[in-house]
Amino acid sequence: MDGQALTGQAPLRARTRAVESSSTWRLVDRLGLGVCWLLGILFCAIAASIVIFMLVQGIRYVRPSLFVTSPTAGFGESHTGGFLDPLIGTVVVAGLGVAIALPLGVTIAVWLSEYGRPSALARACESTIEMLAGVPDIVLALFGLLIFSSPILGFLSRTSGHVVFGRSFFAAGAMLSLVALPLIVGSTREGLQAIPAHIREASLAVGKTRFATIRRVLLPTARPNVITGTMLGLGRIIGDTAIIVVLLGATLTINQAGGTPLVGLLKGTGSTLTSFIYENAPTGESNQPSKAYAAAFVLLLMVLALNLCVDLIGRRRKALTWSS
Repeated sequence: MDGQALTGQAPLRARTRAVESSSTWRLVDRLGLGVCWLLGILFCAIAASIVIFMLVQGIRYVRPSLFVTSPTAGFGESHTGGFLDPLIGTVVVAGLGVAIALPLGVTIAVWLSEYGRPSALARACESTIEMLAGVPDIVLALFGLLIFSSPILGFLSRTSGHVVFGRSFFAAGAMLSLVALPLIVGSTREGLQAIPAHIREASLAVGKTRFATIRRVLLPTARPNVITGTMLGLGRIIGDTAIIVVLLGATLTINQAGGTPLVGLLKGTGSTLTSFIYENAPTGESNQPSKAYAAAFVLLLMVLALNLCVDLIGRRRKALTWSS
């Protein structure tokens, strides 16, 4: 008796399947396959060209001093500083957006997947999440400006007398969380639905409550999906421009509101790398292409790093398969 029999594991058998050759297809099918290959190669070539061009241009203009100096007004590129404040603003907005979207998205995904009652409210919630995924960012920005400029929410942004400006890091982060929310909800629901039902039944059979099963069994198992959705949502947040320009003010430097450091920062205005690129592009008001390319290079590296994390987590998730 071999080791596999002693351990109760069945020997692995190689599975083969017949692959139909495309030479036996009809002419229309072969033409369709060729068009698909052509479009796929064209898409990859365009994406690679953009990445390579931005990397080459960024390496030419990026300098260490840009990371440690704040942008200032000036007549030449050598007198206008770097992008320290936009970089800090990007981190602050991304942190706020994820801090709001992650717990809310996981809670909504768990409720929809494990409870879904009342059913009418669950369907309405699903439709709302799908609608948020397709709403243009500028619409969310205008809606956020309307909400946060109301007097009742004046404590969340800069005010002057009875006038509430409605622009702050908190306002921008709150609306950007809506951009990441559909990605987190969708990815978390996918992970929860992939867990077999007998896992839930086994947990309930040993005396665990439904809440304990979700907290100790289901969510740890779906953690790779939660991380994937968070990384994708984070990429959407740091790449947004419309919400930043409308709700953050797109000022050169971070302008705190009040003397309290953290609260003043969240109530203040500023900019991110995307708005910095927009202002310094050849068609922008500042017209400093070298600094726009340098900031775009940094932003591209951040997005590529997030995509790499998503790819690595996705491969690890594929390696973890459930047996029926």
